[in-house]
Amino acid sequence: MPAVEKTAKRTVLTVIAAALLPALCAVPASAATATGPKPSATESANTAKPPESSETSKTSEHSKSPGKTPGPSKPARSQIGGARLGRTGTQVQLGPGAPVLPKDLSGESWIVADAESGDVLASHDAHRRLAPASTLKMLLADTLLPKFPATETHKVLPSDLAGMGEGSSLVGIKENLTYTVHDLWLGVFLRSGNDAVHVLSAMNDGVPKTVRDMQAHADDLQALDTHVVSPDGYDEPGQVSSAYDLTLFARSGLQKKDFRTYCSTATAQFPGMKKKGKKRETFGIQNTNRLLTGADGVTQYKGIAGVKNGNTTHAGATYTAVAERDGHVLLVTVMKPSSTESQAVYKEAARLLDWGFASEGKVTPVGELVAPASSAAGSGGKAKSGGATQDGKGGAGATGKDKASAPAAASQKGGSSGVGTALAISAGALLLLAAAVFLVNRRWPLPGLVRRSPRR
Repeated sequence: MPAVEKTAKRTVLTVIAAALLPALCAVPASAATATGPKPSATESANTAKPPESSETSKTSEHSKSPGKTPGPSKPARSQIGGARLGRTGTQVQLGPGAPVLPKDLSGESWIVADAESGDVLASHDAHRRLAPASTLKMLLADTLLPKFPATETHKVLPSDLAGMGEGSSLVGIKENLTYTVHDLWLGVFLRSGNDAVHVLSAMNDGVPKTVRDMQAHADDLQALDTHVVSPDGYDEPGQVSSAYDLTLFARSGLQKKDFRTYCSTATAQFPGMKKKGKKRETFGIQNTNRLLTGADGVTQYKGIAGVKNGNTTHAGATYTAVAERDGHVLLVTVMKPSSTESQAVYKEAARLLDWGFASEGKVTPVGELVAPASSAAGSGGKAKSGGATQDGKGGAGATGKDKASAPAAASQKGGSSGVGTALAISAGALLLLAAAVFLVNRRWPLPGLVRRSPRR
């Protein structure tokens, strides 16, 4: 080809390239997104809007009213566990054959989650920050249980019982008497005793240190809605948590054998006065978890195994429950129902549990319960949806002993389940939660570990 012709062709190509360059550089937004990192399956499920027929969403209470000057901006809600969990209103994605959510739900915040996989099946304002009341004691227990053996004893000093809020719930601890750690935890879980909480805090070098320890553990669990002010959940300015965070506390605590035992114990004998030359007196205490005991007009829930209830003037009623049916374990948290129905927090929790069991395999999760942040280092892996998978060494705060088969609640000194350790689940039956190590890309706890215990 003659040199002149080659030069002409080069000139034409150069002109065409110069003309196309701006268009080639202006990549459409959709194309830029497509070339970025591919979202995880969880993120995709949480951000994709499902069909209107399968999603419920209510207007936020924070919506601005026309013509009104907006007040101070409220802190943005966390999206940990999935973007949909950060939205206001009810989040659910029903599949074929799935039952609709119960209509008579009045809780300001609630959540239904699979305790094994961590899938959030439905929620309502899951990250709304509310006063937690005594459900915060689940965080206390998850934080302090590994620190003191159950057989350790402590003589109560007057200073140990100082600083309790007016009207606090009490188990009946007396100064200058000696109690075991086992006694104290029975007082915490069964009677929600703030006196027992303060004694345990004194053993942990005081309330301020205990609050710091609880906050550090909440932060590690990625319970970012939670601000701890008092270890007992008593109403204090600024003390808040959320249905999502309380469910994280329960899920973490249920990995500990002692936690499972105490929260599933319905009745026990508690040490009373000691008279010289006589055997120390005891008195009976009963768990205030009505779904566990069937008290005060609430029907005992089949398969219930705890976890913790609370009630204060500011918080209203709060409750987290764990229950099992046919090897399927659910966690439900309800906060501050407005219904005038008697014992509404328990009845709404029961309805959500019924819905969750009936919905197995029929709903698309709207989010997930994340693993502790510290588990990323333990597993050598990266965090998933803001939370890492746990290593195989027992989970957050768990020990090798925790992973062993757990005895039924009745085997603990002075304790009796009263209902076959929550009807269908003994502490041993919750072995699937005992072995609940956060495994990379696996459902936890490992399936097939449910072992039923005979009723007592």
